[in-house]
This record gives sequence, structure tokens and C-alpha cells, in this order.
Amino acid sequence: MFEALRISATGMGAERLRMDVIADNLANANTTRGPDGQPYQRKEVVLRPAGGFEAVLNGVEVAAIAPDPSPPRRVYDPGHPDADAQGYVTLPNVNPVTEMVDLISASRSYEADVTAMNAAKQMFTRTLDILR
Repeated sequence: MFEALRISATGMGAERLRMDVIADNLANANTTRGPDGQPYQRKEVVLRPAGGFEAVLNGVEVAAIAPDPSPPRRVYDPGHPDADAQGYVTLPNVNPVTEMVDLISASRSYEADVTAMNAAKQMFTRTLDILR
């Protein structure tokens, strides 16, 4: 009976984490030097069905927060403190437009999970009203 609520809740948690990672990517879009001395590397949230691919009604879970393997951007800016000998600065592989599209997608998915959860709650409430 509560599976619909649990499935929606796992989706909401996953989408909230996606939004957090996207916000982290946007906040570090111009970070040229991290703790390791390298430019920030974009991260992506990898989701999978909870309980493996055989279990259809278990919701979703986060499989990993993986670094994006795309190469960093190089911009000519000889006055930048992190410019190399040729005057190029290596910037993170974060594209703000891509991040905003991903943020809208995650937000809409979160809203869909909220709608599904509210519909399930209404069905439970109506069922209880009928049984009275």
C-alpha cells in the first residue's frame, strides 16, 4: 500500500541530489585551481533502479557521483594568475547552459514525484473514507 509513496520518495531524494550536484557544478564553473591543483571537474549523478534491474517497484537509488570525462576548456587570458607560458588558462568542463537544462530537468522530475506522491495520498485518504 505504501509502495507508491516510497517510490516517489526515492525519486524525490535522487532528484534533490541531482540539483545539489548541479548547483556545485555551477558554483565551480570558473574554479581554475582546486585542492589538487587542477581545475574543477564537472560531476554527474548516475541513477539506477533500487534493488537492481530485476526489481521494478523499488524506486531509484544513486549508483555514483561520477566525474564527467570531457576535456577542460582552454581560454586565452595571459593576465590570469593560472595562465600557462602561452597565456592559456585551463577552465573546468562546466557549461552553464547544459547545467541549467539539467537543473530544469531535475526540477521537473522532482515536481512529477511530488504530484505522484500527492495522488497516492489522495487515493489512500479516499479509500479510508470509503471504509468508514
